[in-house]
Amino acid sequence: MTSRNRPFVVGLTGGIGSGKSAAAARFAALGAALVDTDQIAHQLTAPHGAAIDALRAEFGDEVIAADGALDRAAMRALAFSDPAARQRLEAILHPLIRAESDAQIGAAHAAPYLVLVVPLLFESGTYRARCDRIAVVDIPEALQIERVVRRSGLSAEQVASIMAAQATREQRRSIADDLIDNSGDLAALHTQVDALDCRYRAQGSSVARHS
Repeated sequence: MTSRNRPFVVGLTGGIGSGKSAAAARFAALGAALVDTDQIAHQLTAPHGAAIDALRAEFGDEVIAADGALDRAAMRALAFSDPAARQRLEAILHPLIRAESDAQIGAAHAAPYLVLVVPLLFESGTYRARCDRIAVVDIPEALQIERVVRRSGLSAEQVASIMAAQATREQRRSIADDLIDNSGDLAALHTQVDALDCRYRAQGSSVARHS
């Protein structure tokens, strides 16, 4: 996609529990278009989702819940215990997610700018190449663990295991054009997002004028 048929794209990322969803919700409330790869993944793995038949064929009925959706807990346990299974899962889901995200980005050409939410943005050069700018929601790792434990019921050890499978805080920070510090409260997060909204609107307008 070229700048002629897509908006100015901001890649938004951060580790589990960092506050990506809260930041994305604020951007959307301010008028940005939003494409969330996690939401796309949920749609693909919902009952009758486009990925279900391939997942059943690859992993068997034990990863499919009674309602026909992906049993996310069973799939997560398998993927974290078996790196090869995780690679097979990604080989099925990632092309579908990329295709749908591209379609949604292309359909949002009238937006002032678009926020593309990708949890594994650092790990995926493909998504980084789609972004004009990258914003990273950043918090200390200890606070990250504390927040996830509080909201999910997972143990600190389970959260640390999930974090270990993702990029490190330093790696995410290394690709950031803009850092959003979410170690404070929601009002502080909103203040930072509001300032970035003004900047991204100006950049998006500039891209549109020169395309």
